[in-house]
Order: sequence, then C-alpha cells, then structure tokens
Amino acid sequence: MTKAEVVEQMAKDAGISKAAAGAALNSFTATVTKALKKKEARVTLVGFGTFQKIRRKARKGRNPQTGEPIKIKASNSVKFKAGKGLKEAI
Repeated sequence: MTKAEVVEQMAKDAGISKAAAGAALNSFTATVTKALKKKEARVTLVGFGTFQKIRRKARKGRNPQTGEPIKIKASNSVKFKAGKGLKEAI
C-alpha cells in the first residue's frame, strides 16, 4: 500500500478531504520522527505497536562483489514491534 492509498483510505474512513487526511498523515510521521530523534526514543501506540530507536554498533562486513573486508560505521536505526491488536488482526 502506498502513501497515496493510505491517504485515500483515511479520507474515506474519516469522512474528510484527501488534503486533510494527507496533512494528518504528514503530521503523524513528522511527530514520530521528532520523537525518535531524542536520546531514549520510543513511541508507543497501544494496540498497534511500538517504534523504538536503536543504536547499531560499528562492525566489520564484506563487499559482496570483491569479498574485501570493510568497516561499517555505527548508526541509528528504528525497530518496530507489533502490538497485540495488530498481531491478532493479522
């Protein structure tokens, strides 16, 4: 499902315009992004799931084309854990 399809479905379900639904979705993603930038970041939506920032340590890897060892820098990533309601719905 694409973002446009999500906006269309939100507008239909809520009985609002696509522009309002798009603005609401953009606000949601911006809010989650802003919250995850904090040090101990976690966004919990009860029944849906939890977004959590994790820190990946620096590690060694291999270039798949040449087989040469390479260094992979430490980085931040986002982990999503599905909530009970979402698991049961699927």
